[in-house]
Amino acid sequence: MFINITDREKGNNKGSSGQLVHYLDKEQRLFDTPDQLWFNGEASDIASFEVRTAIDNNIAKLMKTDAKFFLINVSQSQKELHHLMDKFGELKSKEQLKDYATKLIDEYARNFHRTAVESHKDLLWFAKLEHHRYYSFRDKEVKSGEVKAGTTKPGDQWHIQIIVSRKDITNKIRLSPMNKSRGKNSVHSKKLGQFDRTAFKQSGEVLFDSLFNFDRKPGDTFEYRNTQKNGSHQDRIVANIKREEVKRPKQIKAGRGLKLEIPGLPIKYNKASLLESLLQPGQDYSTLMPRKGKWKKKQNGQEFRL
Repeated sequence: MFINITDREKGNNKGSSGQLVHYLDKEQRLFDTPDQLWFNGEASDIASFEVRTAIDNNIAKLMKTDAKFFLINVSQSQKELHHLMDKFGELKSKEQLKDYATKLIDEYARNFHRTAVESHKDLLWFAKLEHHRYYSFRDKEVKSGEVKAGTTKPGDQWHIQIIVSRKDITNKIRLSPMNKSRGKNSVHSKKLGQFDRTAFKQSGEVLFDSLFNFDRKPGDTFEYRNTQKNGSHQDRIVANIKREEVKRPKQIKAGRGLKLEIPGLPIKYNKASLLESLLQPGQDYSTLMPRKGKWKKKQNGQEFRL
């Protein structure tokens, strides 16, 4: 699952939402689906002009340079979509995703830690379920000349786009998910809402898994991907060990000794711990020890003697 919050997508969010609303109506124009309307927690047949008017009028006391709205992109993976299809079928899967979007906005609201903002009912937001994605100039298929930019991508490409106003439903409270404050200045943090985007993205995965009984593998979690991208070297090693979960050796060769390739194993992993992790229940060390030579571990193209 990919969840992203942006303030720049097909237009400037410091002005009218009209350009973004028009862009998100593209499937109605391209695929002649006039019944594909906007929804929120209260209705499922909201017209585009209603979305634009509501967002553009909910800007009390905001300056010209202030953000007026934000876009939340929620993209399910192929595995997640197939799971929904198998469980509910195509038509009901769409309704389930809409219900999920409403509950996700509940999480978004709670993440601000404001007493007056506790659920989707306290926010002004509108969402649309899209069925297609398109190749852009960044895609390797476009760069190699296989397809043209703007061509629809194959496979299941359902995803949800959500426009949420900067102001709450009462048009009084300012809320910015771009606030990075973590409480060093408590007054400033309380005023802006103390939003934690990492926690919000993780909550989206947990919500999906609990709602639909989805078995997410450790390597498919946001926590794992975020650690691999932004974590320290030690954090990445620990995350890899969790993902592998006592994985069997990928390669065992006879000869002077045994050569083991175990992804994510720390260089300082001691022999006893290594052997223990490879044992099956009831198996002793003698069945694993080579007659000659020493155990070796290969990591990043280099071998380390244990």
